[in-house]
Amino acid sequence: MKILLIGRDGQVAWELRRSLACLGKVIALDRRSAPVLDLTDPDSIRTAIRQVQPQLIVNAAAYTAVDKAEQESDLAWRINAVAPGIMAEEALTVGAGLIHYSTDYVFPGDGETPYRESHPTGPQNAYGRSKLAGEQAIQQTGVHHFILRTAWVYGRRGQNFLLTMLRLMRERELLRIVDDQRGAPTWSRLIAEATALMVARSGENGRFEPGDRQGIYHLTCGGQTSWYGFACRIRDYSHENGLLPESAARLEPIPSSDYPTPASRPAFSVLSNEKLFQHFGLQLPAWDQALELCLSD
Repeated sequence: MKILLIGRDGQVAWELRRSLACLGKVIALDRRSAPVLDLTDPDSIRTAIRQVQPQLIVNAAAYTAVDKAEQESDLAWRINAVAPGIMAEEALTVGAGLIHYSTDYVFPGDGETPYRESHPTGPQNAYGRSKLAGEQAIQQTGVHHFILRTAWVYGRRGQNFLLTMLRLMRERELLRIVDDQRGAPTWSRLIAEATALMVARSGENGRFEPGDRQGIYHLTCGGQTSWYGFACRIRDYSHENGLLPESAARLEPIPSSDYPTPASRPAFSVLSNEKLFQHFGLQLPAWDQALELCLSD
């Protein structure tokens, strides 16, 4: 199988370059590659896909600056909403399938039980609206697809909460962390490995054939916590295992109202992974177990 991976060095894309390699030839492109694939340029998307002629397209690139998207909504829309639709159209043209990553931010965050794939959406910020539009653009084409919604993604590369906390805990005496937003931190490597397993179980004669299993899936680690709870576990494990000094910052829980941001965040964005288990028998570990695996890596 020839796989076109859109994105090369992002925290999920970097892991996908390794996990997908056992399934076929992986060609990873971005705006710095040759050929160029620039998500803000529809012609470059079309040209790259037609040149590669893949059997599967995996889009691991996105505009993810949630707060900045409030001022750059047009750019976020072009990358997160328009570009996936073009990928889907071109996938149909070359006879490929499409895997695309979305977000928990497509939901309003006003619930108390984990969101299922069928739950009504209602994004509260420009980023979430652009990601939901990307999902819809893909679905409208009729291309064979998986849309994988994940959340609170972190890893050992890129810019994410884990790496930010490890840095700030060394630099400061006190960190005040929001404690009234709940979600499931998810390690990028587990996202990539689960994706590869889904592809392996949906392949036939070197092609991506998901059949009646195509559609939207939630893909997060199990359990739930707050940003403060996440930070506490990072600090505790890192301290216990010599990754942080004794002088690491103290942590203090605060409400979201004490840390205003340009973009509204959902108060509750835990996703149900039951559909993933029912259709593929896949279940990611609990968020705290995954964090320990990542930090011990």
